[in-house]
Amino acid sequence: MSPARVTATHNPLRDPRDKRLPRIAGPCSLVLFGVTGDLATKKLMPAIYDLANRGLLPPGFSLIGFARRDWADQDFGKIVYESVKKRSRTPFREDVWRSLSEGIRFVPGTFDDPKAFDLLAETVRDLDDKRGTGGNHAFYLSIPPSFFATVCEQLKRSGLSTAGPGSWRRVVIEKPFGHDLKSARELNEIVAEVFPADAVFRIDHYLGKETVQNLLALRFANQMFEPVWNSHYVDHVQITMAEDIGIGGRAGYYDGIGAARDVIQNHLLQLLALTAMEEPVSFDADHLRSEKEKVLSAVRLPKDLAKGSARGQYAKGWQGGEEVSSYLEEDGVAARSTTETYAAVKLEIDTRRWAGVPFYLRTGKRLGKRVTEIAVVFKKAPHLPFTDTATEELGQNAVVIRVQPDEGVTMRFGAKVPGAQMEVRDVTMDFGYGRAFTESSPEAYERLILDVLLGEPPLFPRHEEVELSWQILDPIEAFWAKTKGGIDQYTSGTWGPRSADNLMRRDGREWRLP
Repeated sequence: MSPARVTATHNPLRDPRDKRLPRIAGPCSLVLFGVTGDLATKKLMPAIYDLANRGLLPPGFSLIGFARRDWADQDFGKIVYESVKKRSRTPFREDVWRSLSEGIRFVPGTFDDPKAFDLLAETVRDLDDKRGTGGNHAFYLSIPPSFFATVCEQLKRSGLSTAGPGSWRRVVIEKPFGHDLKSARELNEIVAEVFPADAVFRIDHYLGKETVQNLLALRFANQMFEPVWNSHYVDHVQITMAEDIGIGGRAGYYDGIGAARDVIQNHLLQLLALTAMEEPVSFDADHLRSEKEKVLSAVRLPKDLAKGSARGQYAKGWQGGEEVSSYLEEDGVAARSTTETYAAVKLEIDTRRWAGVPFYLRTGKRLGKRVTEIAVVFKKAPHLPFTDTATEELGQNAVVIRVQPDEGVTMRFGAKVPGAQMEVRDVTMDFGYGRAFTESSPEAYERLILDVLLGEPPLFPRHEEVELSWQILDPIEAFWAKTKGGIDQYTSGTWGPRSADNLMRRDGREWRLP
């Protein structure tokens, strides 16, 4: 073979650390509990196919479904096929599907049925023999937290959680990680009795998004940002996750949980930690997690939660050209429910870098548009050598990291308006992933599932982070529970309740309009 014909994958002279080489999982299988749920059919199954289509799964990779259904292997295979055809990110290829489908198995049973888990153990051993999975198996618990203890106990009893020499067993846990600090600690203790800490992967799909990871590159790979990323220059930070949809058919889960537990405790506090943390020694899991934990442990709540937090419920309104119902009119919602669909809170971080800089977190349903972003808003220049009229339309500089949709980064700064007069006005410089790179960004679950199979944990919060997050949120939830009277209403399609606007105006600030 001539040198020109040697591929990058097989070049013996190529440094194995070369980042151009794809990370390909070794022999393994994924056991999926909760295969009939929306998460499995809309996200997990398409992500698995997309990984296979990109050549990132081993030839013998196997997918085992476990559910209370009277299905054979081919019935489950049809469910996966339909999910993949409808929702996969990459083009559908019959040869890839045939290879993937050969490793699809299904085990019927309930979570409290020992015989079903014995059959699952037998199925896993059969895959080791026939598909060469090598005793390496990940268990994905896409199920309500109330079943975690039962499933973990069954995995332990059946021997499924015990890895043989040279092999591994891992467990993947979807949020919510408890509903308060007490339940989170109980859940962590249950899982720790069955799996060692380095085998537990807690999924927060926001941390798998390219733009969230790009935040680390933005801060630590560029000299122009890090020197001003502190209280000397930053006025405040706004972290927003807004949805333009209601709760849909999730009333059974959502009512009683609310926006703060559903989003702030995990997604937004993780984004806060990544925005505010110090530079880690490396991006290994231990170093990255350690810096995030330092930030979360330094978070301080406002002394007056009545003025430093806000919550509300969406009322009737118009959205997307159609009239939508209120939260209290949704099927399955209690008539007098006080569960919030909007939550906002002001936090501060007691560190040298961030002392005096407020972090405003907000999330809500039925808001003006779907957007998740981190906005770092800078102080105004201490001196402007212009007349007041020249800068009356000049606002504050800002760096905005858009997590979704239209992933990218926007910078807002002042520039002169063309013409004879000196007039300075805000302009934006915009970087978009879709325009800058020819390859589309993989879905978050593609990255996270692959990291699980590779055993690379940097993007997964460990139990210390989970507990620190609950320590922040629990006092807020307790305050709201004691607050007498009804909950603020906001019209669907707007940007939240008046109390949230007042939270900002007390500080002389306004929420951004994304």
